[in-house]
Amino acid sequence: MSPTTSKASSEERRSQSWANESEIQRSQSQRSQRDGATVNSLDHVRSHVSHHDMPVTDDFQEVDAEQYLRFSPARKAIIVGVLSFCSFLAPISSTSILAAIPEVAKTYNTTGSVINASNALYMAFMGIAAPFWGPFSQVWGRRPVFLVSAFLFFAFSIGTALAPNLPAYYIFRVLTAFQGTSFLVVGSSALGDVYEPRARATALGWFLSGTLIGPAFGPFIGGVIVTFRSWRVIFWLQAALGGTGTLLVFFFFPETYPHLTKGDMTDKTMWQKAKYLWHRISPLQVALMLFKYPNLFCTGLAAGALVWNQYSLLTPIRYVLNPRFHLTSPIQTGLFYIAPGCGYIIGTFMGGRWADHTVKKWIRKRGGVRVPEDRLKSCLIFLGVVIPGCILVYGWTVEKAVGGIPVPVLAMFFQGVAQLFCFPSLNTYSLDVMQSSGRSAEVVAGSYLFRYVFGALGSGLVLPAVEAMGVGWFSTISALFLVASGACVWLTTVFGDQWRDKAEKRNQRKAEERTEQIQQDPPKVET
Repeated sequence: MSPTTSKASSEERRSQSWANESEIQRSQSQRSQRDGATVNSLDHVRSHVSHHDMPVTDDFQEVDAEQYLRFSPARKAIIVGVLSFCSFLAPISSTSILAAIPEVAKTYNTTGSVINASNALYMAFMGIAAPFWGPFSQVWGRRPVFLVSAFLFFAFSIGTALAPNLPAYYIFRVLTAFQGTSFLVVGSSALGDVYEPRARATALGWFLSGTLIGPAFGPFIGGVIVTFRSWRVIFWLQAALGGTGTLLVFFFFPETYPHLTKGDMTDKTMWQKAKYLWHRISPLQVALMLFKYPNLFCTGLAAGALVWNQYSLLTPIRYVLNPRFHLTSPIQTGLFYIAPGCGYIIGTFMGGRWADHTVKKWIRKRGGVRVPEDRLKSCLIFLGVVIPGCILVYGWTVEKAVGGIPVPVLAMFFQGVAQLFCFPSLNTYSLDVMQSSGRSAEVVAGSYLFRYVFGALGSGLVLPAVEAMGVGWFSTISALFLVASGACVWLTTVFGDQWRDKAEKRNQRKAEERTEQIQQDPPKVET
């Protein structure tokens, strides 16, 4: 294709995209006048053709804007509340046992390293489960998948509390982890179903606060419990929370996604249905998607770096800070987890709003054009500078025994705030970038696959690494990982639209070839 032809094609896409956006906005304006609604001017910025070389409007306009009006603001707030509560469950289980590792090891006549390995395995299975839940929810709907996984989380938590031996403990922990990931993947996707792009980061900020506050406060809660009661009470409490979550989902969480129905496949043979369903639910599609789209790989890597940092910071606190500050009680150790937890709470009120503010600012700058990558600009300084700086201060002040207790506490607090300025941007970008193709849940699943694989690595490697090289050098490695991931996100803000365009063209060709294959039935399979 000649440069002239390519340029002309690009201009045609821009003009068509702007025309589509204008049509959408006229429709929205007419609907608002009809309903007597008050329209926020930021939500309906008028697009116009400019002579400047503006970026192509993203391919993910709200062509079905009615879907965001299905639920009232009060109903949306209830949905956010239910999903935020459930998002608290699986992550808190990943760390609540940290303060009780010696007691669990004593019960099963094993070592703390073996019990800590079960925690790393828990994280690994949270990552492995992610590619399953996203596609499942797109085929069978958000509500059924969420309800089943919530009930199984409740049941397997009871199994963990009653585990008579170490193998049973491991099995029930793994099964619990597999269910818990559903809350995170399907919950994020459901919020994308009900909130339009320029407002959803705020809702996701509340939702994600549960995923971060849980791991931070889990060890403190576990420390209090194990000081006065058996460690098994931790899992009885987890079961009670899981049961509460099941009831909340059953009574207050509606279906939010127009999932696949029998009518969608009435014209297909049994062989075609099987191939179509396998393509829709295959976990391999989620994993491969991360490598087909460089922008998804870069943002997934950034999310993985954040979770690596989170769990490599939280996991060794009892082993690192107890000898440093001469602590003897699980409650004393648990108090240190409150610092990042408070940071997550403070960040909840600001991180999502900052991301939405950044998007609206760039919409105004571009004359009404929304580019998904603009959202990522809100997290660059926090991902590449603030969090690495906090980790370096934490690691080296503990390593060199300087600064006393306030320094690591403040470092953990500020890195907690900064994480809530990163996750809403990364999560919302995952929802925005593939929503028009109906694959947002798969993108979110891929992001969580990255997160919990790196979380498992961080949780499993941190203790041996700290013993071998010290907390200072290990913190330096974590900081460099964060800086590198920040650079990847910056590259995505610069080249992301080009990467998406190339990947979409390549995948469209493959999809056309696959459709032709599906239309051809093997003679022996026809009924």
